[in-house]
Amino acid sequence: MNINGTLVAQAIVFALLVLFTMKFVWPPIAAALDERASKIADGLSAADKAKAELSTANKRVEAELAKSRAETTARLADAERRGQAIVEEAKAKATEEGNKIVAAAKVEAQQQALRARESLREQVAVLAVKGAEQILRKEVNAGVHADLLGRLKAEL
Repeated sequence: MNINGTLVAQAIVFALLVLFTMKFVWPPIAAALDERASKIADGLSAADKAKAELSTANKRVEAELAKSRAETTARLADAERRGQAIVEEAKAKATEEGNKIVAAAKVEAQQQALRARESLREQVAVLAVKGAEQILRKEVNAGVHADLLGRLKAEL
């Protein structure tokens, strides 16, 4: 065997192998590689899209939290204002009730003073009659006596 013939035969077999590989083996491998590359690119774009959506979702969450905090603050301020109004109303009612009690006590005191004066007038009239009886030591008509007592009572 000649080395040149062997070398030429090997070159022809190699060329046939390269042609067979390029025609039948390489296209499915290239298609699989292209498909894999497109899946990786889709996954990366989906990850970027998800990252962007997460960022916008985080911004929305922060906005909602800020809104919620503002509403909470407003509600607390409103509740505090209502509480102050209730306290002021209670103070006003208590003052009004206290004034009513004081007025009632003044009226009661005036009534008691009038009763005491009336009682004192009666006692003074009785004492005056007793004193007059002791001074005069004489009999007085009962009708005249009652009339005198009535006039004395009216004068006091």
